Amino acid sequence: MFKTRLISAIVLVIILAVSLILGGNVLWGLTLFISLVGMYELNRVLENEKNILGILSYTICILYYLCLMLGENKTLNIIAENNYFEIISLIYLIVTMAVYVFTFPKYQSHDILLSYFSFFYVGVMLSFIYKVRMVEEYGQYIVWLVFICSWVCDTCAYCVGVLIGKHKMAPKLSPKKSIEGSIGGIAGSVVFGVLFAYFLQNIIHSQRNLMLLFALIGAVGAIISQVGDLAASAIKRNHDIKDYGKLIPGHGGVLDRFDSVIFTAPVIYFLFVILV
Repeated sequence: MFKTRLISAIVLVIILAVSLILGGNVLWGLTLFISLVGMYELNRVLENEKNILGILSYTICILYYLCLMLGENKTLNIIAENNYFEIISLIYLIVTMAVYVFTFPKYQSHDILLSYFSFFYVGVMLSFIYKVRMVEEYGQYIVWLVFICSWVCDTCAYCVGVLIGKHKMAPKLSPKKSIEGSIGGIAGSVVFGVLFAYFLQNIIHSQRNLMLLFALIGAVGAIISQVGDLAASAIKRNHDIKDYGKLIPGHGGVLDRFDSVIFTAPVIYFLFVILV
Protein backbone atom coordinates (compact mmCIF):
# COMPACT_ATOMS: atom_id res chain seq x y z
CA MET A 1 0.00 0.00 0.00
CA PHE A 2 2.78 2.44 0.93
CA LYS A 3 4.69 1.61 -2.27
CA THR A 4 1.59 2.21 -4.40
CA ARG A 5 0.88 5.48 -2.61
CA LEU A 6 4.49 6.63 -3.04
CA ILE A 7 4.64 5.81 -6.75
CA SER A 8 1.31 7.53 -7.36
CA ALA A 9 2.49 10.63 -5.48
CA ILE A 10 5.73 10.78 -7.51
CA VAL A 11 3.89 10.45 -10.82
CA LEU A 12 1.33 13.07 -9.76
CA VAL A 13 4.03 15.52 -8.69
CA ILE A 14 5.95 15.07 -11.95
CA ILE A 15 2.85 15.65 -14.09
CA LEU A 16 1.86 18.67 -12.02
CA ALA A 17 5.39 20.14 -11.96
CA VAL A 18 5.78 19.86 -15.73
CA SER A 19 2.37 21.48 -16.24
CA LEU A 20 3.13 24.32 -13.84
CA ILE A 21 6.47 24.99 -15.53
CA LEU A 22 4.99 24.98 -19.03
CA GLY A 23 1.85 26.86 -18.03
CA GLY A 24 -0.40 28.05 -20.86
CA ASN A 25 -2.58 25.52 -22.65
CA VAL A 26 -0.90 22.55 -20.95
CA LEU A 27 -1.83 23.72 -17.46
CA TRP A 28 -5.22 24.89 -18.71
CA GLY A 29 -5.97 21.42 -20.07
CA LEU A 30 -4.77 19.65 -16.92
CA THR A 31 -6.75 21.96 -14.64
CA LEU A 32 -9.89 21.49 -16.72
CA PHE A 33 -9.42 17.70 -16.62
CA ILE A 34 -8.94 17.71 -12.84
CA SER A 35 -11.99 19.95 -12.43
CA LEU A 36 -14.25 17.74 -14.54
CA VAL A 37 -13.13 14.56 -12.78
CA GLY A 38 -13.54 16.25 -9.39
CA MET A 39 -17.01 17.47 -10.33
CA TYR A 40 -17.97 13.97 -11.46
CA GLU A 41 -16.76 12.54 -8.14
CA LEU A 42 -18.76 15.08 -6.17
CA ASN A 43 -21.85 14.71 -8.35
CA ARG A 44 -21.65 10.95 -7.88
CA VAL A 45 -21.73 11.44 -4.11
CA LEU A 46 -24.67 13.82 -4.55
CA GLU A 47 -26.33 11.38 -7.01
CA ASN A 48 -26.28 13.92 -9.85
CA GLU A 49 -23.41 12.50 -11.93
CA LYS A 50 -25.33 11.27 -14.99
CA ASN A 51 -28.61 13.17 -15.02
CA ILE A 52 -29.28 16.39 -16.89
CA LEU A 53 -28.16 18.54 -13.96
CA GLY A 54 -24.79 16.80 -13.82
CA ILE A 55 -24.33 17.10 -17.58
CA LEU A 56 -25.18 20.81 -17.38
CA SER A 57 -22.58 21.33 -14.67
CA TYR A 58 -19.85 19.71 -16.81
CA THR A 59 -20.92 21.72 -19.84
CA ILE A 60 -20.89 25.04 -17.99
CA CYS A 61 -17.48 24.18 -16.51
CA ILE A 62 -16.04 23.64 -20.00
CA LEU A 63 -17.60 26.92 -21.18
CA TYR A 64 -16.16 28.71 -18.14
CA TYR A 65 -12.66 27.36 -18.86
CA LEU A 66 -12.90 28.32 -22.54
CA CYS A 67 -13.76 31.88 -21.55
CA LEU A 68 -10.96 31.81 -18.98
CA MET A 69 -8.42 30.82 -21.63
CA LEU A 70 -9.71 33.37 -24.13
CA GLY A 71 -9.60 36.03 -21.44
CA GLU A 72 -5.85 35.42 -21.08
CA ASN A 73 -5.39 36.19 -24.78
CA LYS A 74 -4.64 39.90 -25.06
CA THR A 75 -6.29 40.16 -28.48
CA LEU A 76 -9.52 38.69 -27.07
CA ASN A 77 -9.47 40.52 -23.76
CA ILE A 78 -12.99 41.84 -24.35
CA ILE A 79 -14.21 38.55 -22.84
CA ALA A 80 -12.46 39.31 -19.56
CA GLU A 81 -13.70 42.91 -19.60
CA ASN A 82 -17.29 41.71 -19.93
CA ASN A 83 -17.22 39.69 -16.68
CA TYR A 84 -17.60 36.26 -18.22
CA PHE A 85 -18.06 34.59 -14.84
CA GLU A 86 -21.14 36.65 -14.06
CA ILE A 87 -22.55 35.98 -17.53
CA ILE A 88 -21.92 32.23 -17.29
CA SER A 89 -23.38 32.08 -13.78
CA LEU A 90 -26.52 33.86 -14.96
CA ILE A 91 -26.91 31.55 -17.95
CA TYR A 92 -26.35 28.52 -15.74
CA LEU A 93 -28.95 29.64 -13.21
CA ILE A 94 -31.57 30.33 -15.89
CA VAL A 95 -30.98 27.00 -17.66
CA THR A 96 -31.04 24.92 -14.47
CA MET A 97 -34.19 26.67 -13.28
CA ALA A 98 -35.77 26.00 -16.67
CA VAL A 99 -34.92 22.30 -16.27
CA TYR A 100 -36.38 22.42 -12.76
CA VAL A 101 -39.62 24.01 -13.98
CA PHE A 102 -40.22 21.99 -17.15
CA THR A 103 -39.40 18.62 -15.59
CA PHE A 104 -41.24 19.29 -12.34
CA PRO A 105 -41.51 17.40 -10.03
CA LYS A 106 -38.60 15.21 -11.18
CA TYR A 107 -36.01 17.34 -9.35
CA GLN A 108 -36.13 18.96 -5.92
CA SER A 109 -34.91 22.49 -5.21
CA HIS A 110 -31.86 21.17 -3.38
CA ASP A 111 -30.82 19.28 -6.55
CA ILE A 112 -30.51 22.63 -8.32
CA LEU A 113 -28.43 24.07 -5.48
CA LEU A 114 -26.14 21.03 -5.42
CA SER A 115 -25.60 21.25 -9.16
CA TYR A 116 -24.39 24.83 -8.89
CA PHE A 117 -22.35 23.95 -5.81
CA SER A 118 -20.39 21.26 -7.68
CA PHE A 119 -19.51 23.73 -10.44
CA PHE A 120 -18.42 26.50 -8.09
CA TYR A 121 -16.78 24.39 -5.37
CA VAL A 122 -14.69 22.31 -7.77
CA GLY A 123 -14.58 23.91 -11.23
CA VAL A 124 -14.30 27.58 -10.31
CA MET A 125 -12.15 27.17 -7.20
CA LEU A 126 -9.62 24.90 -8.93
CA SER A 127 -9.40 27.26 -11.91
CA PHE A 128 -7.41 29.61 -9.68
CA ILE A 129 -4.40 27.29 -10.11
CA TYR A 130 -4.38 28.37 -13.75
CA LYS A 131 -5.23 31.97 -12.87
CA VAL A 132 -2.33 32.25 -10.41
CA ARG A 133 0.09 30.75 -12.95
CA MET A 134 -1.07 33.15 -15.67
CA VAL A 135 -0.58 36.32 -13.60
CA GLU A 136 1.59 38.45 -15.87
CA GLU A 137 4.30 39.15 -13.31
CA TYR A 138 5.79 36.31 -11.27
CA GLY A 139 2.86 33.92 -11.73
CA GLN A 140 5.25 31.10 -12.67
CA TYR A 141 6.79 31.41 -9.20
CA ILE A 142 3.80 32.30 -7.04
CA VAL A 143 1.77 29.30 -8.21
CA TRP A 144 4.08 27.01 -6.23
CA LEU A 145 2.83 28.67 -3.04
CA VAL A 146 -0.55 27.02 -3.65
CA PHE A 147 1.04 23.62 -3.11
CA ILE A 148 3.44 24.73 -0.39
CA CYS A 149 0.44 25.94 1.60
CA SER A 150 -1.56 22.78 1.00
CA TRP A 151 0.58 19.70 0.46
CA VAL A 152 3.57 20.82 2.56
CA CYS A 153 1.16 21.81 5.32
CA ASP A 154 -0.59 18.45 5.07
CA THR A 155 2.70 16.52 5.25
CA CYS A 156 4.06 18.52 8.18
CA ALA A 157 0.76 18.29 10.02
CA TYR A 158 0.75 14.51 9.60
CA CYS A 159 4.35 14.11 10.83
CA VAL A 160 3.91 16.37 13.85
CA GLY A 161 0.54 14.81 14.67
CA VAL A 162 2.03 11.30 14.62
CA LEU A 163 4.96 12.35 16.81
CA ILE A 164 3.36 14.55 19.46
CA GLY A 165 -0.34 14.91 18.64
CA LYS A 166 -2.52 14.54 21.74
CA HIS A 167 -5.36 17.06 21.54
CA LYS A 168 -8.01 16.29 18.93
CA MET A 169 -8.89 19.16 16.62
CA ALA A 170 -12.19 17.81 15.22
CA PRO A 171 -12.81 14.42 16.87
CA LYS A 172 -16.20 13.73 15.28
CA LEU A 173 -15.10 14.81 11.81
CA SER A 174 -11.48 13.67 11.59
CA PRO A 175 -10.35 11.76 14.72
CA LYS A 176 -6.71 11.48 13.61
CA LYS A 177 -6.15 15.22 13.23
CA SER A 178 -4.69 17.01 16.25
CA ILE A 179 -4.19 20.62 17.30
CA GLU A 180 -0.44 19.96 17.54
CA GLY A 181 -0.45 18.61 14.00
CA SER A 182 -2.38 21.64 12.77
CA ILE A 183 0.16 24.02 14.33
CA GLY A 184 2.99 21.94 12.88
CA GLY A 185 1.42 22.16 9.44
CA ILE A 186 1.14 25.95 9.65
CA ALA A 187 4.73 26.22 10.92
CA GLY A 188 5.99 23.99 8.10
CA SER A 189 4.18 26.06 5.50
CA VAL A 190 5.65 29.26 6.95
CA VAL A 191 9.19 27.84 6.96
CA PHE A 192 8.95 26.61 3.38
CA GLY A 193 7.40 29.94 2.36
CA VAL A 194 10.33 31.85 3.86
CA LEU A 195 12.85 29.53 2.18
CA PHE A 196 11.02 29.97 -1.12
CA ALA A 197 11.14 33.75 -0.70
CA TYR A 198 14.89 33.57 0.02
CA PHE A 199 15.53 31.94 -3.35
CA LEU A 200 13.24 34.39 -5.15
CA GLN A 201 14.35 37.65 -3.53
CA ASN A 202 16.50 38.60 -6.52
CA ILE A 203 13.74 37.69 -8.98
CA ILE A 204 10.58 39.14 -7.44
CA HIS A 205 10.81 42.86 -6.84
CA SER A 206 8.46 44.15 -4.17
CA GLN A 207 8.47 47.18 -1.88
CA ARG A 208 7.62 44.88 1.01
CA ASN A 209 9.81 42.37 2.84
CA LEU A 210 9.40 39.31 0.64
CA MET A 211 10.26 36.77 3.36
CA LEU A 212 7.77 38.30 5.79
CA LEU A 213 5.19 38.47 3.01
CA PHE A 214 5.62 34.81 2.06
CA ALA A 215 5.55 33.81 5.72
CA LEU A 216 2.19 35.57 6.05
CA ILE A 217 0.86 33.98 2.86
CA GLY A 218 2.15 30.61 4.04
CA ALA A 219 0.38 30.91 7.40
CA VAL A 220 -2.94 32.09 5.97
CA GLY A 221 -2.80 29.57 3.14
CA ALA A 222 -2.05 26.71 5.55
CA ILE A 223 -4.98 27.61 7.79
CA ILE A 224 -7.34 27.81 4.81
CA SER A 225 -5.99 24.54 3.39
CA GLN A 226 -6.91 22.74 6.61
CA VAL A 227 -10.42 24.17 6.40
CA GLY A 228 -10.62 22.83 2.85
CA ASP A 229 -9.42 19.40 3.97
CA LEU A 230 -11.99 19.24 6.76
CA ALA A 231 -14.76 20.53 4.49
CA ALA A 232 -14.16 17.69 2.03
CA SER A 233 -14.09 15.25 4.96
CA ALA A 234 -17.40 16.62 6.24
CA ILE A 235 -19.09 15.93 2.90
CA LYS A 236 -17.74 12.37 2.94
CA ARG A 237 -18.99 11.84 6.48
CA ASN A 238 -22.42 13.16 5.55
CA HIS A 239 -22.65 10.61 2.77
CA ASP A 240 -20.85 7.79 4.56
CA ILE A 241 -18.01 7.24 2.06
CA LYS A 242 -14.29 6.70 2.60
CA ASP A 243 -12.92 8.16 -0.66
CA TYR A 244 -14.33 10.23 -3.50
CA GLY A 245 -12.85 7.93 -6.15
CA LYS A 246 -10.06 5.58 -7.18
CA LEU A 247 -8.31 7.56 -9.94
CA ILE A 248 -5.08 8.01 -7.93
CA PRO A 249 -4.00 4.63 -6.52
CA GLY A 250 -3.34 4.81 -2.79
CA HIS A 251 -4.79 8.31 -2.54
CA GLY A 252 -8.38 7.95 -3.69
CA GLY A 253 -9.97 10.40 -6.09
CA VAL A 254 -9.11 13.88 -7.31
CA LEU A 255 -11.04 15.49 -4.46
CA ASP A 256 -9.18 13.36 -1.91
CA ARG A 257 -5.86 14.75 -3.15
CA PHE A 258 -6.90 18.29 -4.11
CA ASP A 259 -9.37 19.01 -1.27
CA SER A 260 -7.05 21.53 0.39
CA VAL A 261 -5.85 22.98 -2.94
CA ILE A 262 -9.47 23.87 -3.77
CA PHE A 263 -9.47 26.42 -0.93
CA THR A 264 -5.82 27.45 -1.10
CA ALA A 265 -5.61 28.39 -4.80
CA PRO A 266 -8.09 31.32 -4.74
CA VAL A 267 -6.70 32.57 -1.41
CA ILE A 268 -3.14 32.64 -2.77
CA TYR A 269 -4.35 34.42 -5.91
CA PHE A 270 -6.04 37.24 -4.03
CA LEU A 271 -3.32 37.55 -1.38
CA PHE A 272 -0.73 37.89 -4.13
CA VAL A 273 -2.76 40.46 -6.07
CA ILE A 274 -3.38 42.53 -2.92
CA LEU A 275 -0.04 42.23 -1.13
CA VAL A 276 2.77 41.83 -3.66
